[in-house]
Amino acid sequence: MFHQSQSRRARVLPAAVAAVISVTLLASPALATTVPVTVAARDLGAGTVLRAGDVVTARFAPGTVPSGHLRDPVGRQLAAPLRRGQPVTDTAVLGDALVHGRPDLVALPVRLPDTAMAELLRVGDEVDVVAADPQGGPAATLARGAVVLALPPPPADAAADGLPGRLVVLGVAGRDVTAVSSASVTHFLTVSWSH
Repeated sequence: MFHQSQSRRARVLPAAVAAVISVTLLASPALATTVPVTVAARDLGAGTVLRAGDVVTARFAPGTVPSGHLRDPVGRQLAAPLRRGQPVTDTAVLGDALVHGRPDLVALPVRLPDTAMAELLRVGDEVDVVAADPQGGPAATLARGAVVLALPPPPADAAADGLPGRLVVLGVAGRDVTAVSSASVTHFLTVSWSH
């Protein structure tokens, strides 16, 4: 009889301790806490101006929240496509964060007059920016090793835009910003792929 009682206690005690530990862990604020993170509600294309229905809030465990996540990105324009569930971060939208980690570059919107040529570009391409004189003068290379940061799509009503060509966002060296900006008004800009 004594041995049966002792045996029962030997089985019940570990089970009770396990139950108490489980309840304690579940009630622990450190484990129960999550962080709200704004993510894409569906697949979104580059150039999308985010609306309330384009994003939802997901819960991330502490330590898994992506750097630079945006709490309220509504109204911002995507620099690149986002997949459903992908967090919206500062580098996903147009702005100075596109050159985060590249202090040698400045994000510069540039309008390329040849739309077909601009469509050959891909984000991440390294290109040289070349200015062609519309009066027939010699072409000049204005920036070397510029990085294609974003390719916003043309507006839905391109005719209403009134401007020819395609806008691209390039990362150029600070010393080249003035030359490229000035030439974009007086010359035809094109790019060539760097080696």
